[in-house]
Amino acid sequence: MQQQQWRKFNGSVIKQPIEEEIRQALIKEREAGHDIKVCIGTDSQVKSRETEFATVIVFVRKGKGAFMYIHNETSKRKMPVKQRMLEEVSMSIDIAYKLCPLFIAFNVDMEVHADINTNPNFKSNDALKDAMGYIMGMGFAFKAKPHAFASSQCADRMVH
Repeated sequence: MQQQQWRKFNGSVIKQPIEEEIRQALIKEREAGHDIKVCIGTDSQVKSRETEFATVIVFVRKGKGAFMYIHNETSKRKMPVKQRMLEEVSMSIDIAYKLCPLFIAFNVDMEVHADINTNPNFKSNDALKDAMGYIMGMGFAFKAKPHAFASSQCADRMVH
């Protein structure tokens, strides 16, 4: 399997595996005395025949700002809204699962954010129960709109 290409918000490319980058960030933040929470989320945008996904790992320094890592991916598959929402959740869970041992080792709270509207009048709401079950079934904390800033604000801005 090809390694995912991650970058920082400033555009600089992460040249090592994301697990190692996150481990080093956790060490640095701990040494700086920051109280950290990590939020992982994915958003997508459909453009003609392609769907672009952006997954973010957001480090929130309680009371002291935040920084994030970004991964973009494009799919040529056509998919209904519900499937696309669940694909976003799946991408977030994949990276959360990969990084989970680090968050446990460093005793850092982690949430998975889903860009799914809790208002039943929105199409994305069809995926809410499935997404919540999927995320919580994996043992992760779950947030949906309007509390899912990692997916609905951070990742949203990273989808071109």
